[in-house]
Amino acid sequence: MENRITKLFNIDYPIIQAGMIWNSGWRLASAASNSGILGLIGAGSMYPDVLREHIQKCKAATNKPFGVNVPMLYPNITEIMDIIVEEDVKIVFTSAGNPKTWTKWLQDRGITVVHVVSSVKFALKAQEAGVDAIVAEGFEAGGHNGRDETTTLTLIPMVKEQLNIPLIAAGGIATGKAMLACMVLGADGVQVGSRFVASEESSAHQNFKEVVVNAKEGDTQLTLKELAPVRLIKNKFYDEVQELYKTGPSVDDLVKLLGRARAKRGMFEGDLDDGELEIGQIAGLIHDIKPVATIVKDIVSEFEKAKAEVVNL
Repeated sequence: MENRITKLFNIDYPIIQAGMIWNSGWRLASAASNSGILGLIGAGSMYPDVLREHIQKCKAATNKPFGVNVPMLYPNITEIMDIIVEEDVKIVFTSAGNPKTWTKWLQDRGITVVHVVSSVKFALKAQEAGVDAIVAEGFEAGGHNGRDETTTLTLIPMVKEQLNIPLIAAGGIATGKAMLACMVLGADGVQVGSRFVASEESSAHQNFKEVVVNAKEGDTQLTLKELAPVRLIKNKFYDEVQELYKTGPSVDDLVKLLGRARAKRGMFEGDLDDGELEIGQIAGLIHDIKPVATIVKDIVSEFEKAKAEVVNL
């Protein structure tokens, strides 16, 4: 399945396992890479020394390419980038910030740079900044999201229309059929997040994994838009947010309710009541917890079957 994405990352299939806070440690990333796709370590939930440890363990667990996802609003960003260079990581996905800040610096050190965007405007800015590829993420996606609320189905062709560099689709993709649909719309590959949360190798707490596989349509909601829009599963914390909204809260009120480590409490520690449970709308189609290798095999198999069916229409 060779194309611009497989060549760029030297992988077998044009699939990227998303770097997700509290879910994507070295076990998930190495398992993904060993399955022929690109695994990503999610640096957003890691102190610098923890990230170094995960990179070293990932290198020991796979001889295939893997990368690190780095939210550029990270307070220790310089230290994080230095560690990535010191540990000889060759692929970095950046998000939540201006790609001009780090793209050339990383590329000058032999690193392939991909930037995550949620709009055509920011896709063009990233291309102008010189990134090697773009991830365009629709608002179906879990976790932090774009403010424009553009769906994957409309975002991908609009970005493709104006982009010259490789394009990776994200948001609402957990199956081979969804992968095929995104590639028909113009994507060169796909980034999959939520499906890999419900994997045996994910670092998510078992309680959270089980909530994901039991989720139904309508169980997630985009909220906290005044801070940074985030899609999460409705629970006691979500209900508290909605009650606070009825009072016309200030940004400070929302920050106070959110508090610290709310996402860690939910996804990593398994507090299903007071934790922030970030997952995409596609959770309604995820019904089991499987090994990463099986998930990848299922996606690729369904993709090939669906492609053959389309050809025969």
